[in-house]
Amino acid sequence: MTDATPPGPPPPAPRAAPTARSVAADVLVRVERDGAFAAAALEAEIGRAVQLDARDRGLVTELVYGSLRVRPWLEERLASYAARGLGTLDPESRAHLVVAAYQLFFASRIPAFAAVNAAVDLVTHAKGGKKVGAFANAVLRKIAIEAPKDDDARLSLRRHALVASAAPWLREALTRALGDEAAVTFLESAAETPAVSLRVENAGERDAWLAKLGEATKEARFEAGNVSPHAILVRGAGKPQALAGYKEGAWSVQEEGSQLVALALGATEGDVVLDACAGRGNKTSMLARMVGARGAVDAADVHAKKLARLEQELARVGMRARRTFAVDWSVGPGEIDALYDRVLVDAPCSGTGTLRRRPELATRRAPDDFAELAKLQLAIIARAAERVRPGGRLVYAVCSVLREEAEDVVAALLRNAPELEAVPFDAAAARAVAGEGASTLRLSPITHGTDGYFVASLGRRLRS
Repeated sequence: MTDATPPGPPPPAPRAAPTARSVAADVLVRVERDGAFAAAALEAEIGRAVQLDARDRGLVTELVYGSLRVRPWLEERLASYAARGLGTLDPESRAHLVVAAYQLFFASRIPAFAAVNAAVDLVTHAKGGKKVGAFANAVLRKIAIEAPKDDDARLSLRRHALVASAAPWLREALTRALGDEAAVTFLESAAETPAVSLRVENAGERDAWLAKLGEATKEARFEAGNVSPHAILVRGAGKPQALAGYKEGAWSVQEEGSQLVALALGATEGDVVLDACAGRGNKTSMLARMVGARGAVDAADVHAKKLARLEQELARVGMRARRTFAVDWSVGPGEIDALYDRVLVDAPCSGTGTLRRRPELATRRAPDDFAELAKLQLAIIARAAERVRPGGRLVYAVCSVLREEAEDVVAALLRNAPELEAVPFDAAAARAVAGEGASTLRLSPITHGTDGYFVASLGRRLRS
């Protein structure tokens, strides 16, 4: 008698080679299901899809950011043709429908039949199977009939979809901060993915790097920034770290508004400075270069891992921090007992100023979050302000455009700390934006082409 091993389950069917559409849907699933940030998930998924060429990688980026910006509106339109809505669909099938609907409504260069057929095929071979594939086919063909047929109509509808996709509480908060018309314009400004911003370490070499990068990468566009003398704006260059000069430390990747935040501190040769919420060190390295060898920069952050990254980044550009501190400012100053000439507090915030880059944030906040964030921001800035020497300076910044995280926090601080006062910016780059004598400024994608920021300049009064 012969022993027979019962056959096991059949091996899973090999996954089809990734396409721009399938990779985009994978990113949307990770953002929804895992709470991933779109930029990190996009980079990871494109890195896995080595078969995609540069054109397809660009299409993935467009589909991901375009779909995320108007996903609530797209799902509403899809659900209008589904008797039971979309709630019973698995995340993968729903993501494929969203990506296809975005193409039908807004991607004029993609034929409708191609978007529909690709989505139906992807859904059928994913978890949905033939039944869900047939459902997708029926719904998307109705969407194709509804979709606009000319570019002007697409643009108008896209603006409407951007505003309609914003949660009511976000529209109300933007209106309080910016006014009715500017709030709508701010939401509409998220229609286009912004340029990547480089920071040339030596501002005097920016023109030379513009020419050098443009000559080396002719398919990309390079232009000078708007508010930072260090900034170069890049479009169509792929992964910026692959460009000439990065490994040598001649320049870094840093959003232009973030560059201005560091410049706004007004640090000069010989100053002793604290970067109180240093993160991975982009602003720290700018400050270290500003104070020079005769000065010093200390860096603090609540996350020790970020401080390790900070030291690596500073070393890449030939800079160093004097000391680093793992500090939870909401509890206290930790081991920081020194006083500083200037302190920068780029506080954790809602990130509403970065919606062009991080559209997923609009669906991850709730109205109650802002009260908690404001408490945290006030606690951080109040304790960090105690590390400013008499006569010294404090700059408070958030990458948010909402009053609750901006003017309201500064007003609360000044009520509680009579030793502090609003003082005009003394940095030329900040004065150029804010105007002479101003102690606050706002950066906006509409006016400045940067992410949205609020920045305030404060001083500690001299003892009598």
